[in-house]
Amino acid sequence: MPNIVEITDLSAPELDVYARLTQAQLRNRLEPDKGIFIAESPKVITRALDAGYTPLSLLMERKQITGPAAVILTRCGDAPVYTADRETLASLTGFVLTRGVLCALRRPLPRSVEEVCRNARRVAVLEGIVDSTNVGAIFRSAAALNMDAVLVTPSCCDPLCRRAVRVSMGTVFQVPWAQIGTCPADWPENGIAQLHSLGFKTAAMALSDRSVSIDDSALSAEPKLAIVLGTEGDGLAHSTIAACDYTVKIPMSHGVDSLNVAAASAVAFWELGKKNLNHI
Repeated sequence: MPNIVEITDLSAPELDVYARLTQAQLRNRLEPDKGIFIAESPKVITRALDAGYTPLSLLMERKQITGPAAVILTRCGDAPVYTADRETLASLTGFVLTRGVLCALRRPLPRSVEEVCRNARRVAVLEGIVDSTNVGAIFRSAAALNMDAVLVTPSCCDPLCRRAVRVSMGTVFQVPWAQIGTCPADWPENGIAQLHSLGFKTAAMALSDRSVSIDDSALSAEPKLAIVLGTEGDGLAHSTIAACDYTVKIPMSHGVDSLNVAAASAVAFWELGKKNLNHI
């Protein structure tokens, strides 16, 4: 039977995870085995459970207990289910819950670059992308369009922040990912050297005098390729572009000079992941 707990006090400490802890506090870098992340909506929570993540508690609109989210409760053991009406939960969290449910889950221990890249042919590298919506969208494209892994630089948004997880529609649980480097100073020099040591050529998505078209045959011929995408606005750092083996552009029409990084990632993953598709 679900462990249903009616909310009577919005300041109760057991609700801190949903209302008062910052993303940094949830992540708990000092004690990563105690880290937590939040999944939102029944579909995303289901994908987290399917991937083997452990639920710690749920926050759920009262009507969802016997509604669309009821099946989730059968998979969460005795994890407490904190419940109230829609308005009360919105006043607690500061936003209206997507499909009326949140779930706090145990964060997985960090994986190494070597581990996630061991059998990879195509990987995406996200440099300093801080917009969680873009990070989530990139993960969704990576899962759909033949990327084997995603690497994020230390200055990048956490892929397990609530909005990134929701926008990814749970695909962040499907694509292996790791942080490349432990501090911002590790990228790009040390990070690109690490990719080279693992057998990857690197392709910077950027406009420059030496940019080649994304459909250049040399790119598709590379057995192992890391596709490097830059932050919103400024794009990749000049030092990153200089350190990469290729600089790659997406040909455009009507005088458009660039795409949003999430849109550009989908184009790049589709074109440069075709070789990978042939190995699946």
